[in-house]
Amino acid sequence: MSLDPQKTYVLLGVDGAAAQLSGGEEFWRLSESALTQAGTGWLVSEYLFEQDWPTWEMHPDADEFVYLLSGEAVLYLEQADGVGIVALSGSGAVIVPRGVWHTAKVAVPSRMLHITRGAGTQTRPA
Repeated sequence: MSLDPQKTYVLLGVDGAAAQLSGGEEFWRLSESALTQAGTGWLVSEYLFEQDWPTWEMHPDADEFVYLLSGEAVLYLEQADGVGIVALSGSGAVIVPRGVWHTAKVAVPSRMLHITRGAGTQTRPA
């Protein structure tokens, strides 16, 4: 069965099981306890970004794999020695280490696939 990762997220559990979850805005309207449960596994989700990210985010419990499927964007990673810049165009990926604040500026509409454990994720305005 085919699925669209923008509309259906996949939660890869620590036990090796994969569960489908409603994606997009419906996912973010889940109860706090359901979001906490989803954060214990590896969430695979895709997003279309037409504008810069409005926030910085940080995942304290795991690294994040960000894969640019199409478009052009620059990821900013706030590290102890300053802000690192990773430019991606067309296709490419970056691993954001756990605990590193990050955001993105979008040059052209971009599709990105994200894989991370979301438990404890924090955000702040960009």
